[in-house]
Amino acid sequence: MWRIFSDLTKSDEEKNTPKEPDIQGNLDSISELGQTAQLYKDGIMPISIIGEIEGHMELGPGRKATKYEHLIPLILQAQQDENIKGVLLILNTMGGDVEAGLAICELISGISKPSVSLVLGGGHSIGVPLAVCTDYSFIAPTATMTIHPIRTNGLVIGVAQSFDYFRRMQERIVKFVVNHSQISEEYFMHYMLNSDELVNDIGSILIGKKAVDIGLIDEVGSVKDALDKLNEMIISRGI
Repeated sequence: MWRIFSDLTKSDEEKNTPKEPDIQGNLDSISELGQTAQLYKDGIMPISIIGEIEGHMELGPGRKATKYEHLIPLILQAQQDENIKGVLLILNTMGGDVEAGLAICELISGISKPSVSLVLGGGHSIGVPLAVCTDYSFIAPTATMTIHPIRTNGLVIGVAQSFDYFRRMQERIVKFVVNHSQISEEYFMHYMLNSDELVNDIGSILIGKKAVDIGLIDEVGSVKDALDKLNEMIISRGI
């Protein structure tokens, strides 16, 4: 009712006056879909991935999730909008849908603008390739990352085709991580198949500097460090 009343009280001149273009563009509509809309400053677009990554199947109520279909238009806008000079990817995720996560990884790694990631809290499971999909990566000193083989929920038919599918999916993840970080495939597989750390599973938990020491993440740092690095990259590329 307020919007209708306010329109009625406007003069014809006010109604017909074209609005100034909003630098925020399509970000306004994203806030209604679960992704926090923020006016990017100094040409830097922040993109956050919080909670679980939701793919083709909806997660249950009460579970914090980031929907991958909400991230796709943001990433496309980062590539196409001339006002956006770089992307800051902030992660605090427990993982989620593998194919959705890999789709986001491929999109971000494929943009021409400089990109920097920062792992806060956690970057677990499919959050590992997400952390390394940018041009440069940071991890907070207390943040953790869990490396483990692909898991599945529900009934799996134990036939050769099923096992082959999971094997190939695992190979895609390993190859992506190795190609976008400094860690070797042998070293990454060593941590992924470690049987000494997790009680009911195999894998490894990396805390802060450990992820840097093994070549997975580039540097330990804060949001200031990530922004400084991103601005440095923007200037060096002359964007």
